[in-house]
Amino acid sequence: MPLIYSQTIDQFTRLAVWQIAETEDFFLEKVPLSRSITHPHKRLQHLAGRYILQEVCPEFPIHLIQIADTNKPYLENESHHFSISHCGHFAAAIVSTTHRVGIDVEQPTARVNRIVHKFISDEENTWLIEAGLSNDDAFTTLLWSMKESLFKWYGLGEVDFKTQLQIKSIDRETQTAHALFSKSDLQKRLLMHYQFIAPIWLSWVIG
Repeated sequence: MPLIYSQTIDQFTRLAVWQIAETEDFFLEKVPLSRSITHPHKRLQHLAGRYILQEVCPEFPIHLIQIADTNKPYLENESHHFSISHCGHFAAAIVSTTHRVGIDVEQPTARVNRIVHKFISDEENTWLIEAGLSNDDAFTTLLWSMKESLFKWYGLGEVDFKTQLQIKSIDRETQTAHALFSKSDLQKRLLMHYQFIAPIWLSWVIG
């Protein structure tokens, strides 16, 4: 069983990371393929994400998952708040019965520097330079991951990653970050968490 990381955050919230090494048949024994996905690897990721939901929360009602216009999966009655992420051969999920959540996994890559101008603000770039991290592919990937987690936490789409999702500070000792979500309909400061679980970054937010 390639469950490579799990954490019980509190009595209402838990997360896990799975390294996908199984075939589709393994996952299909427990979860359905709820929509038509033609690409084999994407289909495997889709199944693994839903499989982890039940690893995290055995009573999770997989069959009630719906997909919003923003492509966010959700439960209409919000009995459980949840978020799923996958990257390569890894998938992660977080479930909470009390709070909105967001999670993301990313494998560090130099390709992220091609889109830095789209998601890192001038303020963020300043403190990255001061910390000597502006050309650090791994750390830049972490910032992207945290903003993806914030985007999933919000769940309503139409967010400018550069101006509306702000990472104000990062504490590498506690592996936390202070973030500001700033949009006309919502202004909220959030405490984020992250870990490096080789070879991927894991980040999540609860709020």
